[in-house]
Amino acid sequence: MSDITVKVFGPDGSEKGAASLPGELFGQPVHEHLLWLSVKRHLANQRQGTAKVKHRGEVSGGGKKPWRQKGTGRARSGSNTSPLWPGGGRAFGPVPRDYRVAMPRKQRRAALASALSLRASENAVSVVEPLSFTAPKTKEMAGVLQRLGLSDKRTLLVLGEKDENVYRSCRNLRNLSTTLAHQLHPYDLMRCEAVLLTAGALERVKEVFVP
Repeated sequence: MSDITVKVFGPDGSEKGAASLPGELFGQPVHEHLLWLSVKRHLANQRQGTAKVKHRGEVSGGGKKPWRQKGTGRARSGSNTSPLWPGGGRAFGPVPRDYRVAMPRKQRRAALASALSLRASENAVSVVEPLSFTAPKTKEMAGVLQRLGLSDKRTLLVLGEKDENVYRSCRNLRNLSTTLAHQLHPYDLMRCEAVLLTAGALERVKEVFVP
């Protein structure tokens, strides 16, 4: 698949040139099932799996039959730890478990290429020159988004490397989320409406994900 050419913008919103998106990542067929598997895996892997309740063998009590088997007129009962009793154990309650789901590397890479290609086919991928703030300024980042026409869209900003000033300028903006290029994931791409790559992030994406 041939490369895709997109415009490169400056932080002031002016057009600065063009950039080439590698076809190996941005020009592939979209495999919806792989996207579903990848998102399902990501959400499952976030679960702690530490929920635990006590069953009838773990709660306090028991050891003596509450009343004799026959002759009282009441239902037979063998232990006050039964799930039927107040204060008894829980029947079929949650126990600690591992929710992690495995996914082959080829499938993970194909899912990422599908997500990037989907956004590229929607003309939702753009490149911006490196962002540089002398101090964390949410107002400045909001201005950049407004000049790029992204202030009303759920935007994913992809950075080549972590910049504390840029990160802290972004984190209080409702429609903006950030990630690093080498941590790019289909889940983040599917949640956004626009993808904004810094020039450094684009090079890092090529370095990490293009074979």
